[in-house]
Amino acid sequence: MNPSKNTPVQAAGCVLWRLSPPAGALRLCVIHRPKYDDWSWPKGKLKRGEDPLAGALREVTEETGYTAVPGAELSTITYMANGRPKVVRYWAAEATGGCFTPNREVDRLLWLTPVEARARLTQFRDRELLDELLTALHAA
Repeated sequence: MNPSKNTPVQAAGCVLWRLSPPAGALRLCVIHRPKYDDWSWPKGKLKRGEDPLAGALREVTEETGYTAVPGAELSTITYMANGRPKVVRYWAAEATGGCFTPNREVDRLLWLTPVEARARLTQFRDRELLDELLTALHAA
């Protein structure tokens, strides 16, 4: 069955974070996708019937090589992509281990301070998620 141009593409992702030794400074994972030449959070399309949180964690692992523990759900972002609406659910997630290897979808990964990440992110909507993550971490 072919989805119509009005059927939203369902996707999910995470604002991936970790505390950097030795001082425990917050670092955020931003990825570069050569296909779009942009910097964003790890995210991707859900498989048919896939739970959104499971899909978000799968995409994080596929794109970054890191495993993560999910935290607070962040905003759901809706925008147009290739002429179709795209709905992306996001979670805060703490990186628990792994190692990045460049791949076809993601050729670079950086662990940045919040200020550096804000400057690097391509889309304004991704900067809003950064603010939500900081609020969620502060509340925890």
